[in-house]
Amino acid sequence: MRALLFTTGSPFARAVRILLDELELDYERREEITTPSVEDRVRATPTLQVPTFWDGVQTLWESGTIADYLLATYAHRPPAEPPLARDLFRPEAEWQDKLTFATIQTFGNAATTISQMKWGGIGLADSAHLQRSAEKLTTILRWLDNRLGGVGDGFQAGCASVQDIFLAAHVRFVQARPLGIDLDLRQFPKVSALLDRLDERDSFKANPIWWWEPGITGYQPDGTPIYGKAR
Repeated sequence: MRALLFTTGSPFARAVRILLDELELDYERREEITTPSVEDRVRATPTLQVPTFWDGVQTLWESGTIADYLLATYAHRPPAEPPLARDLFRPEAEWQDKLTFATIQTFGNAATTISQMKWGGIGLADSAHLQRSAEKLTTILRWLDNRLGGVGDGFQAGCASVQDIFLAAHVRFVQARPLGIDLDLRQFPKVSALLDRLDERDSFKANPIWWWEPGITGYQPDGTPIYGKAR
């Protein structure tokens, strides 16, 4: 039995769902639209965060750990162009891949912090920390753009890597939410071309990026939020 607990808008969970689809793995979707109580969440993970993944007797949390487990546990790679990477971290480029992935996750953490604070009533103009977080997004994109090879290439040559997938999930998260941040991807042509290519993969189309804010109780088929009466 495989199952994934996730919130609708989480870019970390979206990346894991994309990866599960890339591997053609069936799983139970335990989707949360609103944040549960601490008591409910702690039954799944001591970090009180999602995604949480169950695979038989194995329980995992933290999206990078889940991604590493999936690639290491399921060796079959369904046909795709380019194919999904064999490893999260290539043995011949282990530290390069680890550093790239950690930097991409830092981008995601900064973006979700800005989003969470906004819906708590604190915007960029109200916090020097959030302003620095927004600046971090641009500096990270510049660094990543310089790490890529040719236009449209990913972080691991000849394949779609977990690094590619997580970067796309995090960047599209920022673009989909009204955070007052313009990433202006024209500054980063190699990142932009990579994301456009990934958007055409079936796994990405099957897991569109949705945004969330208090009061949303569901979504239209096209992703348009549905608000409850309390809005």
